[in-house]
Amino acid sequence: MSAATTRSRTPDRLCAEAVDLARAAAEEAAAPGVVGEHAGVVSEGDRVVTHFFECVELGYRGWRWAVTVARASRAKIVTVDEVVLLPGSDAVLAPEWVPWSERLRPGDMGPGDLLPTDAEDPRLEPGYSGEDEPAPNSAVSGEMAELAESEDADVTAGPPRNLPTVPSRGSIASVAEELGMRRARVLSRYGLRLAAERWEEAFGPRTPMAQAAPASCASCGFLVPICGSLGQAFGICANEFSPADGRVVSLGYGCGGHSEAAVMPRPPQPAPPVIDETRVDPFPLRPAQDSGSVPVTDDETAELGHS
Repeated sequence: MSAATTRSRTPDRLCAEAVDLARAAAEEAAAPGVVGEHAGVVSEGDRVVTHFFECVELGYRGWRWAVTVARASRAKIVTVDEVVLLPGSDAVLAPEWVPWSERLRPGDMGPGDLLPTDAEDPRLEPGYSGEDEPAPNSAVSGEMAELAESEDADVTAGPPRNLPTVPSRGSIASVAEELGMRRARVLSRYGLRLAAERWEEAFGPRTPMAQAAPASCASCGFLVPICGSLGQAFGICANEFSPADGRVVSLGYGCGGHSEAAVMPRPPQPAPPVIDETRVDPFPLRPAQDSGSVPVTDDETAELGHS
């Protein structure tokens, strides 16, 4: 085996210690602030070592800066051979594809966005059951078929504000709306349970606010009842000072703003004054004649007024 084909697997000590030299070379070749932490060192041969640094530049996830340094035989000065940007093991692989329905999170929708629902969405079910299904020759059944077909479309054409919302008079849609069958699908039991679990997690009896509350929402005067099956366990808070104002809350939820938890006492009424300063008491200057006292003359009265 020739000496040209033999390589030392142990990195050269001086070359392996030249981390600062390799970093300076990488920062000189790259833009400022895109050279990350030192990611390791690999021996390329006798007195030839490659240092790897993480690339923190956007769009280059998993890439690394590779700086190769070397030194001559019996020399103690390490020099830079080359600086390149190389992809790592997971850099050229695209991330696993996730369907949009699994990537969507609450709050992602904005004005003008449309959220199509699957035709087999388990949260929804037909708006009528088989027991009250109209007769085959009924005009309403055809309209229900059209509504079901419209639900199968991926995206409804046009923005929601431009869609017709009021059916024309005498049309099949108007008859269906009059009979209360305008909605092709309604919430299923599964959809109701998901909504109940989601609401109870945010404003339920197990939250820290409810645990410290003096009473539950079931006895609060600010609770607005809701109809339907969900009304047996939920309501809407109407207390503007409550953290759940305008939110659907569980009847077991509670907060410090309960209407009957702390009733403000009436302001105390002041005691009547001992001396009524708002009333004028008459004080006659001339005593009564029948009291037996000496009458006061006019001269004495004038003197009293000047004194």
